[in-house]
Amino acid sequence: MKKLVVFIPAVLILGWVLAACSMPPTEEMNRAIDAVIRAESDPDAVIYAPNSLIRAREALARMQSEADARRFDSARNYAAEAIRNAERAVADGQTGLARARDEAANLLNSLTIQLAETTSALNAARQVPGIDLDFGALFMDLDFARQTYDDAWQSFHRNNFPDAIAKAQAVRSILAGINSRINEAAQATSLK
Repeated sequence: MKKLVVFIPAVLILGWVLAACSMPPTEEMNRAIDAVIRAESDPDAVIYAPNSLIRAREALARMQSEADARRFDSARNYAAEAIRNAERAVADGQTGLARARDEAANLLNSLTIQLAETTSALNAARQVPGIDLDFGALFMDLDFARQTYDDAWQSFHRNNFPDAIAKAQAVRSILAGINSRINEAAQATSLK
């Protein structure tokens, strides 16, 4: 009788353990869903960490697939992976935002000097006798570069750093084109 009394609690405990193992990891899955939703709602994560966000979504989809197939241990692992990737996306988003802000500021600050140098070079080229340049078109390009530069600063102040960077790079390209035409015309004039 004593063996039967010991055996029944052991069977009950084993039954509870097995039942617990066959239950979906609802709490972990809910935390994973919440983490991915938070990451998807974070604009910096969306803009600057899309790959981490994609990995979080993929882990979430695998988690659901494993839970549907009643492979709960695997579902639990994918839930943890989704949480890690979602948290990484948020952290990478913050890092990406800071990096983009610094890059935009450095680019815009360097353009201040480049705009002044190009203006001086264009004014100096006007004084060269016989130089073959369309100064009207070049000054229009320079005005467009200045306007784009101002637009880039506006984007910067609205915290739209990708747009500020794109516009600053466009300004740099315009200025390089103007300077290239000035240099080519100056060389051609010196060979005459």
